[in-house]
Amino acid sequence: MNSLRYRFVFVVMAALLAATPTVHAACSNASVTGTYGIISTGLNGSGQPASSVDQVTADGVGNITGTSTKSINGSIVTFPFTGTYQISTNCTGKATFNNQDGSTEHDSIFLNNGNKGAFLIQTDAAHVQSSVGAAQGSATCTNLGVAHAYTLEATGIVTGLGQVAVAGRLTFNGTGSISGSETQSLNGAISTLSVTGTYQINSDCTGTASITPKGMSAMNLSLVVVSSGKEIMLIETDNGTIVAGTMQQ
Repeated sequence: MNSLRYRFVFVVMAALLAATPTVHAACSNASVTGTYGIISTGLNGSGQPASSVDQVTADGVGNITGTSTKSINGSIVTFPFTGTYQISTNCTGKATFNNQDGSTEHDSIFLNNGNKGAFLIQTDAAHVQSSVGAAQGSATCTNLGVAHAYTLEATGIVTGLGQVAVAGRLTFNGTGSISGSETQSLNGAISTLSVTGTYQINSDCTGTASITPKGMSAMNLSLVVVSSGKEIMLIETDNGTIVAGTMQQ
């Protein structure tokens, strides 16, 4: 009888423990440590289309350093920046970034993916801009380290042409060459084209690429490798383009 009683008590306790919600550790500045990529799209304070791809290093105590490649209505600029951040225990927070013109950008942060990523929104008046962040992780940042097939998504504007959207699949061969295909909408005109190109990945997990859809001009890209090499953020660096996107394995 005692054996049955103990067994019943054990089963009840196990069921109660299983039903108890898991308590997650509170977030803090230390939750954001290391190197991240951030991709942003939207409108700046003058109502102009803008996009950027940044590589950011957070020190775990509230300080940021990084480099940004930004398209402001088709004008491409690359610049270093510094900033600050503050993460609350509920895994939300605030950040500031110094812009190329000396102004300060203010963002709200919402951590996700086990604090390996975040969504951000700029909170300065008249701006309409949101961002996605992802940790660099244990990426092997060489040409060989990104030797994979990636799906591609990019969207934005080409001045004088209109809206652009692209999806496709590209293979990085490990020695600097790209092949694949893409379907694109150029202001509503749909086409599917083969793609060739070249790429160079630097040891700091930044890089460049040039891809050429058949019969079209080359698209030059700035790259940031994130998510342990499973994802590459990109921005087109040709003047007159405001186009950004991602590639994922």
